[in-house]
Amino acid sequence: MARPALRVDAVLVQAVIAGALSFAHLHDLAAAAGQDGWKAWAYPISVDLLLVASWRRLRADGPSRLAWGWFIVALVASLGANVTTAGLLDLDHVPAWLRILVAAWPALAFMGGTLLAHSAPEQVPDPPAPIAPATQQDEIEPEPEPELVPAIDDTPAPAAAEPVPPVPATAVPVPTALVDHARKVADDHRTRTGTPIDTDTLRARLGVPPQLADAIAAQLA
Repeated sequence: MARPALRVDAVLVQAVIAGALSFAHLHDLAAAAGQDGWKAWAYPISVDLLLVASWRRLRADGPSRLAWGWFIVALVASLGANVTTAGLLDLDHVPAWLRILVAAWPALAFMGGTLLAHSAPEQVPDPPAPIAPATQQDEIEPEPEPELVPAIDDTPAPAAAEPVPPVPATAVPVPTALVDHARKVADDHRTRTGTPIDTDTLRARLGVPPQLADAIAAQLA
């Protein structure tokens, strides 16, 4: 199995070269400002650490004034050292204000690193939730109908009506012609069936009310 060929990342190489040059310029500026020995080597490390810490804070918690402020401070310190050591400043005769800035840098970098490490990220308030428009049914709510209480009737109940005695069949007047016709119907029924006609059949054949049919049957008996 063939091994993959080594690929050189141009961006990574460029970052190493830029970091090395910036590191050397910061060291030279610190040494020219009176920070000799190991102290001159500590300055570029401090500047680069502050730059990395502020950039990580921007990537992790999003843009904030604190992270952007210290990122710009570290970037100005790095770029300032590169420009100053490019021949624009006599490193053998460093002005007093530059010596003061270099001497104050450790305290400034410590404060920036502490704020970046221990301060809470800025909380962005969530936008309020949209209010759903009220429908016409929600706006106009019907009032509950009052419960109807049945009224108590104090009126005494009427006395039960006495049953009306049935009218006897003999009391119903029957015309003679109707009796004669009913007798013919009864005789015809006896002739055809051999049995006397009953009251229901007689009433159905004559088409008369029940009481009148009973009265006619009583006269035919």
